[in-house]
Amino acid sequence: MSSSPTPWQNTTHDWARTVDAKHLATIRGDPTAYAPTGVLHLVLEVLAYAADEAESGSRVGHCTVALHRDGSVSVSDDGRGTDTRRDEQGEPVKKPVMATKDLRFFDFPDAEQLPDGHPRRGMSVVAALSSWLVHTNRRLEGSWTQRYEHGIPVTGLRPAPPQSGTGTTVHFLPDASIDAPKLTLAAELVPALAAFTQLDVEIVGARGWL
Repeated sequence: MSSSPTPWQNTTHDWARTVDAKHLATIRGDPTAYAPTGVLHLVLEVLAYAADEAESGSRVGHCTVALHRDGSVSVSDDGRGTDTRRDEQGEPVKKPVMATKDLRFFDFPDAEQLPDGHPRRGMSVVAALSSWLVHTNRRLEGSWTQRYEHGIPVTGLRPAPPQSGTGTTVHFLPDASIDAPKLTLAAELVPALAAFTQLDVEIVGARGWL
């Protein structure tokens, strides 16, 4: 699709707005409200998108949750990749899932609950409450990566090396304001994953996490 983002139909996010700084600041101003179970909640927010993708394809998706030595977490799935289109100049435009609100959930406290018993708010919660986040997006028509710091994009879409298959990787370092108990995260994740019936999730990690 090649056109201006302005008239593109909004389903989950507003295509006409790439960054909502006020929205991100609201999240950063109250991390306990938006990530009440700490890093666990952030991981569940990411997994919920992978589950949506698998459900839309009427299949069981595969995800890998990797717990890294530096305290960062990456979640990789085998979906179609984040919706990316072309503007009038032919430049790729990714749906602004990281830096704007999810229109389905954020303003609705009674929205669906995540497995930790708290409302789903959207991927912008993960981005806003991470010191940095790198979103790698692999689609049939191309692959791109983009880096964010506290939800604000600090790079444009950069071409990523092609890989076999499609999917998304969200790699993030939770902000210091987020409680990150390394010794319990993996144990908390295991029972929570049972709620994601659309996903087959593998947890891998460095010593200190597992």
